[in-house]
Amino acid sequence: MHPLFVQIRCRPGTSYAVADEIGNRELHSELYSTAGDFDLLLKLYVPDDQDVGRYINDNLLTIDGIERTNTIQTFKVFTR
Repeated sequence: MHPLFVQIRCRPGTSYAVADEIGNRELHSELYSTAGDFDLLLKLYVPDDQDVGRYINDNLLTIDGIERTNTIQTFKVFTR
């Protein structure tokens, strides 16, 4: 599994609806509200046999209310 963090910017007034839909789709390991340029921070695991871009496109970017995302791919865990 590939751990990823995805920063999500939502259209104004849609953050809670977007968060609810992410929860309904069971995409997340963790989901946080954030301050700054993005509204939500999503941690998810993409299966090894999946293309990361297609997985994000097909499973996340189809959610109404998402305006922009920034995906951060991780490599090595230093602490747990």
